[in-house]
Amino acid sequence: MSSIKLAVEVLDAHELMAKDGEDSSDPFVELRFDRQKFRTTTKDKDLNPVWNEKFYFNITDPSLLHDLTLSAFVYHYKKSNSSRVFLGKVCLTRTSFVPYPDAVALHYPLERRFFFSPFRVSGELGLKVFVTDDPSLRSPNNLFREPSIDSDQFSTHDATLTSSILNMFSRKRNQFRQKYHNVPNSDQEEGEEQPSSPPTGENPTINSGMHEVKSGLAPPKVVGGGYAGSLPLKDRALKEISSFLGVTRFIHGNKLASTYDLVEPMHYLFVRVVKARDLPSNILIGGIDPYVQVKVGNFEGATFHWEKTLDPEWHQVFAFARDDLQSTKLQVRLRDKRTMIKDDIVGTVKFDLHEVPTRIPPNSPLAPEWYRIDKCWDKKKGELMLAVWFGTQADEAFPDAWHSDAPSLGISSSSAYAQIRSKVYHSPRLWYLQVRVIEAQDLYLSEDCEIQISDAYVKLQLGNQILKTRPVQSRNMNLRWDQELMFIAAEPLEEPLIVSVENRVDPDHIETIGIAVIPLTNVYKRADDKVIRTRWYALEDERKDDDDPVSTIHLSVCLEGGYHVFDESNHNYSSDLRPTSRQLWKEPIGILELGILSINGLHPMKTRGGKGTSDTYCVAKYGQKWIRTRTIADSVKPKYNEQYSWEVYDPATVLTVGVFDNVQLGGSDGNDDLKLGKVRIRISTLETGRVYKNSYPLLMLHPSGVKKMAELHLAIRFSCSSMVDMMRMYFKPPLPKMHYKLPLNIRKQERLRQEAVNVVAARFGNAEPPLRKEVVEFMSDTDSHLWSMRRSKANFYRLMTLISGLLSLGGWLEEVCIWKHPLTTLVVHILFVMLVCFPGVIMPAMLLYMFAIGMWNLRFRLRHPPHMSTRISYPDGLSPDELDEEFDTFPTTKSHDTVCLRYDRLRTVAMRIQGLVGDLATQGERFQALVNWRDPHATALFMAFCIVAAIVLYVTPFQFPIVLAGFYIMRHPTFRSKIPSAPLNFFLRLPSLTDSML
Repeated sequence: MSSIKLAVEVLDAHELMAKDGEDSSDPFVELRFDRQKFRTTTKDKDLNPVWNEKFYFNITDPSLLHDLTLSAFVYHYKKSNSSRVFLGKVCLTRTSFVPYPDAVALHYPLERRFFFSPFRVSGELGLKVFVTDDPSLRSPNNLFREPSIDSDQFSTHDATLTSSILNMFSRKRNQFRQKYHNVPNSDQEEGEEQPSSPPTGENPTINSGMHEVKSGLAPPKVVGGGYAGSLPLKDRALKEISSFLGVTRFIHGNKLASTYDLVEPMHYLFVRVVKARDLPSNILIGGIDPYVQVKVGNFEGATFHWEKTLDPEWHQVFAFARDDLQSTKLQVRLRDKRTMIKDDIVGTVKFDLHEVPTRIPPNSPLAPEWYRIDKCWDKKKGELMLAVWFGTQADEAFPDAWHSDAPSLGISSSSAYAQIRSKVYHSPRLWYLQVRVIEAQDLYLSEDCEIQISDAYVKLQLGNQILKTRPVQSRNMNLRWDQELMFIAAEPLEEPLIVSVENRVDPDHIETIGIAVIPLTNVYKRADDKVIRTRWYALEDERKDDDDPVSTIHLSVCLEGGYHVFDESNHNYSSDLRPTSRQLWKEPIGILELGILSINGLHPMKTRGGKGTSDTYCVAKYGQKWIRTRTIADSVKPKYNEQYSWEVYDPATVLTVGVFDNVQLGGSDGNDDLKLGKVRIRISTLETGRVYKNSYPLLMLHPSGVKKMAELHLAIRFSCSSMVDMMRMYFKPPLPKMHYKLPLNIRKQERLRQEAVNVVAARFGNAEPPLRKEVVEFMSDTDSHLWSMRRSKANFYRLMTLISGLLSLGGWLEEVCIWKHPLTTLVVHILFVMLVCFPGVIMPAMLLYMFAIGMWNLRFRLRHPPHMSTRISYPDGLSPDELDEEFDTFPTTKSHDTVCLRYDRLRTVAMRIQGLVGDLATQGERFQALVNWRDPHATALFMAFCIVAAIVLYVTPFQFPIVLAGFYIMRHPTFRSKIPSAPLNFFLRLPSLTDSML
C-alpha cells in the first residue's frame, strides 16, 4: 500500500510581538493539517527564533488534498501559568502543496486569528512545504493521533490515486486543454518511442491524382499583397463575421451537441490500419515486404513497409476530407514492396461508404475488427485489422492522422510530414540564476608565469550563455571580485554552471587556473528577498600535485523564483506575469477559448506547378502554452477549424496569434518561414461569456509600405470563474513582489529577456514538429526595442493625442480670457466665484464630470476587441528610406553614403529634441534662481514680495486673492496690453545656467 505525506519544514520567524513584559517572547509553532497537530520546540527570549524542524502529515484521502488547509499558529508560552498567548497564524491552501523539486522556502506574514480581531500581530514565519511519498519519514511528536484506517477501506483505487498524486501538478498544465485537440503526453513530447515507428526508415505517404507538383522548388517569394495605404478604411478595420459554429446533430431523434462550439464542423473519413496476420508468403523469394494502401477516389495514402514479415503492425490513421470524396467505395489494399518492378497486390478489403458508422465524441472510439483479404494469393490466408468511421476534427485520431489535404507535396518522410502536423508546446519554466563571485584563495599558477597575477577574471558558463567578471590584478594568490552576474536557467535544470578562473598572461595566451562544475539541481532556490547563503567551491586543476593546497572560490549561487522571467519585449502586452516559483501562483480566474477558423483573401506566397499558392499555418501564444495548427498545403483559402483553451491568471495579459507560410515544404530548409501578420487580443477587453467572431486583417510592414496579406477569422471567448477575484486583480501589483523589492536594472533585464527568447527558441526547435526560431522571435517581438523613425513619430503623435485635450482646454480658456463669447465669459466668472466661495464642491463636481464623460462614452464603446491600427502606427507618412531603415540590421549593413544620410537626418531630429530639453531646463533653472541668489537683485525683490504677500494673505480671507487673480487673468480686452506683464518680465530676466555651458 502506497501513501503520501505532506512535509512541513518550520524554518524561522522574524520580528515577533513581545508578550512577556520584558520586550521578548518564548515562541513556538503549532501545525494543524487533516485532523493532525504538531508542535515545535519553544525558544526562550527570542523575537527572531530559528527552528529548522521538519514534520510529516499523513494524508488520509489523497483525492481531497486540494481541499485541505495547512494552518501554522505561532504562540508565546507563559511559564507562570503554563498557558499560551496568540502571536499570529499562517494558512496555506492547495497552491502551496507542490512536489519537492518545486518547493522553496517562503516567509509568510502573520495574520490575525479573526479578521475583526482587535489584537495586533506582526512578523513573519518561514516555511517550506512539499509533498513526498517516502514511507520512512515520520514526525517526532504527534500531538493528535489521527483515527486508524482499516486496510479494507483503503481500496485499490485509493492506492492508485495515492501513487499518482505527485504527478498531479505536472499534469495540471494540460487540465484545460483545447476541447477537441488531443494534447500529447509530456513524456512523449520528449521523444518517447512509439509502437508504430517504422523500422526501415520509410514512412507513410499520401498521394493525390488531382495535383501535380514539380520537385526542386525555388526559394519562396512574395507574389502579391495589397498596400494598406491604397486600401479603404473598411478593409483595414476589424469586421464581424457570421458563421455556423459548433456541431448539433439529430441521431435517432436525439439531439447531440458537441463541446467544440467555437469552430465549424469538418467531416472526415477515418481509416485506422492496425495490423495484419497470417499473410501468404511469396513462393519465389520466401516472404513479402507488406504495406497497406488506402484509396478513396483520387486520394490515396500508404503506410510504411515491413521487410520479410507475415504479421506486421502499423497503427496508423488516415483522414480523408468528406467534402472531397468523389467515390462511395473505400479500398484497402495490401501490397508487396518491390524495388525493381511494380509492387504486387496481395489482397483487397472494400467498404461501402454508405454503411460506414458515424462517431461523435465523447462516444468511445470504434473498436478495430479483423477483415479477411479478398483476392488473396492464398484464399485461406490473410486478415487485416481495420477500423473505419466518419467523424470530425474533434476525434482523438485527428491530430496524428495523415490528412488528404496535404498530398500535393509528395511527402514521403516523417521529417517532412512533421512540418505540417498540429502541435501543442509548453515553454520551459525559466529561472533567474544569480551568481555573486566574491573571492578566490590559494590559486596556483604554472612555473612559466610571472609571480603576480596580471589580469585574472572568472568566466561563468551556463549552456550557450557566457559571462565574465572584471579583471583584477594581485601580487598574491588571493583575489577578490565581489560582482553579481545573472543567467537564464530552464527546467529540468540539466545543464551545470561551469566556473573557471582564468589569467590572461599575454594578449594571445590565457591560462586556466581552476574549474568548478556546479549542478543546478543542488542550488538553493529563493522566492523572497532573504539573504542568500554563500559557499566555498573547490577548483579542480590537473597541474597541481596532491601536496599542493586546494584552490577555492567563494560564490553565492541562487535560483530566483520570486521574479517573472520576461521572454516578451514589453510587459504591457505580456501573456503571463506569474513568478517562476509554483508556490507563489494564484488560482486561475477563468478560461480563454480560441477557435482558429480560416484565412480569406490570402495572396500567393510562392509559385508551384506554374501557379501561385501558399502553405500556411497559425501559431497562438498565451502564457507557457504555445499551439501550432496543422499546415494546410497548396491552398489560398485554408480552413483550420481548430479550438484550444488556456487558463487565465491575470486579465491584463494578451493573447497573440500569428500566421506564417511554411517554407520548409519542398526541400527549402535553408529559408525562414514567411511572416504574414499577427493579432493581439487583450483579455481585459473581452466581455465574459461572450463569443467574439471577427475577421482580423493581417497587416505587415515592408520596405515598400504596409501590405494587407490576408484576413484571419477567429472566434474567442473568455469565461470568468469568479467576477470578484477578477476585480481584485485590478488592485494588485502587475508584477511579482521581487520586482519591487529588488528591482533589476533595465539594461540587465533586456539582456536576460533576449537570452530567455533564445532558450525558448532552442527548446521549441528540438520539438517535433519544430517551431522555428524566426517564429518564436516574431511572436515575442524581439526587435520592438530597436530604433525606428516610424516608431519615434508614432510615439510622438501618441503623446500629442494625449495632451490634445489639455491644449483644447487651454484654447478655450484663452477664448474666455479675451471675451470672444461674452456670455460664456460671464458664466465662467459666476462659476469661478461659486467654486472659490464653496471649495467643498470642487472635488464632487470634478468626479461627477468624469462620471458624465464615462457614461457618455459608453455609447461609443467598441463592440469587438481592439486591433492593430495603421493610424496609430503611422506607416503612411514616411519616406521610402525611413521605411528601409527600419529593416536594417544591427549593426548596419548599408553603404557609407546611406549611413551618412541617415545619420544627418537623425542629427536633425536630435537637434530639435536638444533644443526642447534645453528650453525646459532653462525655465526650471529660472525658478531656482528665485531663491539661490544667483542674481542678488532679483532674489532680494522676490524675498521682499514673499514677506509682503505672506502678511497680506494672513490678514485677508484666502478667497479674496484667488478671486482677484482670476478676475485679473480673465479681464476684458480693454484692460489688456500687448506688452508682457510685469511678473512675466521679471521671470524672463532671471538667469539660467546656459551662459555657463561650453
